Amino acid sequence: MTENNKKVDRRIIRSREALREALLSLMSKKPFTSISITEIVEVANYNRGTFYSNYESKEALLDEIISGLIQDLLRSFRAPYENVELFRIDELPAKSVMIFDHIYQHASVYSILFKSDVLLNIREKMFTALKKITQEELIQFDNGIDSELHAIYSIHALVGLVFYWVESDFKHSSAYMQEQLVKMINWRPAAAKTAIRLNR
Repeated sequence: MTENNKKVDRRIIRSREALREALLSLMSKKPFTSISITEIVEVANYNRGTFYSNYESKEALLDEIISGLIQDLLRSFRAPYENVELFRIDELPAKSVMIFDHIYQHASVYSILFKSDVLLNIREKMFTALKKITQEELIQFDNGIDSELHAIYSIHALVGLVFYWVESDFKHSSAYMQEQLVKMINWRPAAAKTAIRLNR
């Protein structure tokens, strides 16, 4: 790569980063649907030509932000099993669960997105991506449970836990969330005490 190409690449990287940050800054103050491209370029200190040389729409810019987060989310999800042939869930150490570390590292971005009017879109993309790799990469032994239903059940539980954590403004540490998730995964209740007053 020539020196000129390197300079062009650096300019592209800088302009895209500035546009992403500008959009997130605006989304922290107003709904995504009411944000204009003019506002984005003004906050980023670029012009509309620069915007359109990188993105065809503000939706494409948002999609790049979400897609980047989800790719990193998937890498963190794979961390406990990517280098083993047999993934022993019952021996899973809490510190190997990296998904909460990923969320916390990008806490400011997740907080903005989760409070925005694109929340349902993010939840759907997260769920779909996690369900896909769960079904493709984790082959379970035949236990009589429908594998698709099990994936849906498990990922809804995980995504719900993540959403609660972000929406609680990270009430607990990522280490605590890791430990609690592993305990929940391995807990197999055989009975539960009821709190209903029975008529006698």
